[in-house]
Amino acid sequence: MNSYDSFLSPLGRSLHESVLRKMGQVIASRSGDLISFAAGYPDPAGFPWEEFRAIASELLSGKDGSVLQYGPTRGYRPLIESILGVLEKRGIKADLTEVMTTSGSQQGLDLTARVLIAPGDVVLVEVPTYTGAIAAFRNAQCRLVGVRQDADGINLEDLDASCMRERKAGSRVNLLYLVPNFQNPAGILLSLEKRQRLLEWAERRNMLIVEDDPYGELYFEDVATAAETRPLKADDRHGRVIYLSTFSKTLAPGFRVAWVAAPAPIVERFDTAKQSMDLMCGILDQRVVHQSIARGVLDRQAAALRKLYRDRRDVMEQTLRDQFGDRLSWIKPKGGFFLWAQLPDGFEDIALLEKAMEQGVLFVIGSAFCVDGSGHGRVRLSFSWPAPDRIREGAARLARAMMPTPVA
Repeated sequence: MNSYDSFLSPLGRSLHESVLRKMGQVIASRSGDLISFAAGYPDPAGFPWEEFRAIASELLSGKDGSVLQYGPTRGYRPLIESILGVLEKRGIKADLTEVMTTSGSQQGLDLTARVLIAPGDVVLVEVPTYTGAIAAFRNAQCRLVGVRQDADGINLEDLDASCMRERKAGSRVNLLYLVPNFQNPAGILLSLEKRQRLLEWAERRNMLIVEDDPYGELYFEDVATAAETRPLKADDRHGRVIYLSTFSKTLAPGFRVAWVAAPAPIVERFDTAKQSMDLMCGILDQRVVHQSIARGVLDRQAAALRKLYRDRRDVMEQTLRDQFGDRLSWIKPKGGFFLWAQLPDGFEDIALLEKAMEQGVLFVIGSAFCVDGSGHGRVRLSFSWPAPDRIREGAARLARAMMPTPVA
């Protein structure tokens, strides 16, 4: 086979693949009975199939030819207007110049990297942090500097120290990326007190915050009120926050409909960059999502999904306690899809994954989420996709993978 390395650009040679896509390839390539705690997929049983079917049938009746036409780069305007309503319910005031749609939140991360990150920049991220953000930012040829987390979110002292240390060393440091609500992978909910202090810090240090919020609507009964998931963007008075969110977790990921809310000059540059990526939006998907909002499907989904994923979390936690006792530990997630487990002494994520795959169970290694080389004593377990009986069987398989190897 020919080698094409000499044809690649420097960026083409250094592109970083998402570890989650690699895990998807592993699942697809394996035959037999494999239980996956790896993918953060919504449960298809939670999709509003009947409503989608009715909406699609009307849209594809042929009465409106524009349904299958090209769509504007920034997005289908009635959908953007509906998104303004979604934002208002979350406490965020915006106008049409400050919002655009994207093909999933990942495209929002890629646009952020293209428009706001130069080669050699430093971007501050939590440890651990979302692997899709790691891939997008590293492909912009920046350097990622990790900031410690506490039980209530990012450690603000370490954040400021990291920022100032890098600036004193001559680095360009303009961006902080974080997931405040039920963080991927740690499941942590950033405290309201820290949210306010982060905004003050961003103004004081002249920073932009990229706030990724896929899970904010999926809070469980542990959250006293929805106000605990109030976005940073809702209290952003100085244009410091670029807010990303999506309909993938609350409607269906197959539509690939997400959005960015940011200061108008940034949205304008994102729009221009997007023109060279896909030129036009996927209008049919966006019209299905718009009708889902207009007909109240999105609002009706929320309560049902909170119960569905809360029950899955409870099954996962109880099953892990039954199988492992106190050998595994974690911070109880109050929402979202993930449990971030600390392994017992003597276990390492990569070696354990190999043994787990032999038993027919899959997870994501903790080190994949850590830009500082840590995380080898952690694993991310997703409870969103497997049914309760599969969660129980998967935990039993994981327990077998962690049993001592018999001496011959």
